Amino acid sequence: MRRNEVFLTGYAKLPEGITARELYGVVALAITVDKKTGEILDAEPTLSTYLGRTFVKDLLVGENITNLNIIEAKVQKHYFGSAKKAILTTIKSCHKTFNKINGKLV
Repeated sequence: MRRNEVFLTGYAKLPEGITARELYGVVALAITVDKKTGEILDAEPTLSTYLGRTFVKDLLVGENITNLNIIEAKVQKHYFGSAKKAILTTIKSCHKTFNKINGKLV
């Protein structure tokens, strides 16, 4: 574990009729973030396919959790899976938690 690393999670309901909802009910996103810089160091969503999980991970790792608009735009541009809205919700939840632990207004 890196000295300034924090672990954050976000959860959101998945739409009906997709495999991930049958497996998990909700999508969870777990990320590790450098508390000082806001850089996302690692990410793992609970999507039903390996490709979906690694695609979302690749979208997030290296981005800065404080730049929510940039992350949202990146997801909107590149992710067209059925869980898009849920993924965006989990990212917003992680962003909100990060701001709380860093003493910023949300």
